[in-house]
Amino acid sequence: MMYEKTASTIIAELDAVLRRLDDGQIEAFIGEILKAKRIVLIGVGREGLSTRAFTMRLMHMGLDSHWVWDETTPALRPGDLLIATSGCGKIGHIHYVCERAKANGARVALVTGDPYQKTAELADTILFVPGSVYLGTADVVPSIQPMGNLFEQSLLIVFDMIIMDLEKRIGVTHEAMEGNHRNVE
Repeated sequence: MMYEKTASTIIAELDAVLRRLDDGQIEAFIGEILKAKRIVLIGVGREGLSTRAFTMRLMHMGLDSHWVWDETTPALRPGDLLIATSGCGKIGHIHYVCERAKANGARVALVTGDPYQKTAELADTILFVPGSVYLGTADVVPSIQPMGNLFEQSLLIVFDMIIMDLEKRIGVTHEAMEGNHRNVE
C-alpha cells in the first residue's frame, strides 16, 4: 500500500494525543454540558468544522444547542454555556465572543491546543487536546501533518467520544438521536 507508512504515522499521532487527554478535564467539560440550559458553540476554520459537527450531535441528543453564527442563535444568559474551540488559544474574535458571553452571565468552556494563552483566562472549564496546532506553543504531540491537522482530527474524535458518554448519562438511544435528524432531505 502506497500510503501505509503515512497512515500508520497519523494513527500513532492520534493515539498519542488521545492517551494524553486528562479524564478530569473531560469530566468537567461534560459536567458543564449537563448543567447548561442552552449551549452555543464557536470555532473557526477546520477546527470550527469539527466543533460544528459536535453542535449537530448535541442537537441530535435533544439538547438546546446552537452554532454562534446562525441567524437563529439566541442570546446567551446566566445558566447558558458557550463552548469555544480555539486551537492556539488566542484567536481574536473567539476571545471577544468569550468576553461577551461572560459579560452576559454565561459560562465558558474552552477546548484548546494551547491552554496557556489569553482566552484560557476567561474559561470556567478548559479541555486541553494536546495535538499539534497551528500557531500553538504548548507541549503537544508533534505531527508530520501540516498546520493544525492533528488537533482538528483529534477534536472530532474527542467530541465523538464525549457524545457517546453523554448518550449513556442522559439515556438517549441511537434511535432517538436519529429521530432528531433533519428529515427533509
